Amino acid sequence: MNYLGAKAFILGELTRELPKELYYHGLHHTLDVLKVTEELCSLMHVTAYETMLLKTAVLFHDAGFMVSSQDHEVRGCKIARDNLPGFGYNDQEIERICGMILATKIPQSPKNKLEEIICDADLDYLGRPDFYSIGTTLFKELQVAGVLKSEEEWNRIQVRFLENHGFFTSVNKERRRPEKLLHLANLKALVATYS
Repeated sequence: MNYLGAKAFILGELTRELPKELYYHGLHHTLDVLKVTEELCSLMHVTAYETMLLKTAVLFHDAGFMVSSQDHEVRGCKIARDNLPGFGYNDQEIERICGMILATKIPQSPKNKLEEIICDADLDYLGRPDFYSIGTTLFKELQVAGVLKSEEEWNRIQVRFLENHGFFTSVNKERRRPEKLLHLANLKALVATYS
């Protein structure tokens, strides 16, 4: 399994092929999720082998955006299936990686510990101080795509999303949930001011 080769390949592809109007789902998001995944794997004592599988899944989890935002998880999985054998990944490893990628589809549906970790890493920002600045990039991306029209609409969506979201790992429940609940309370207060 040549993780470094697979990483260099997909980072090159993402750099060249991701649409520039992906203000949230750009390369910076993949790198942020990768960093958080490494933190969670360390804190949760995940084996080096499983950490490598997880990190590979992270690198490919939004690769589908190179093709389309529709079903990007399924497309990312296809990109992984098409390319990872060339880096020495076997069928079983690729299926586990695809399971992790597909688990990140909203609403998230992890079925095991590794899938829980990628899901928490993907939405880690919900419980961090950079929540508002990162949220602004997602708002801008959705606005440019014609999905959202106003900040009021965006804030109402964020309230619903935060109310329905839950972290899966004990680590993120402890370290991110309290701040996420503060963000939710602040947004609810803001939404309450709308007529």
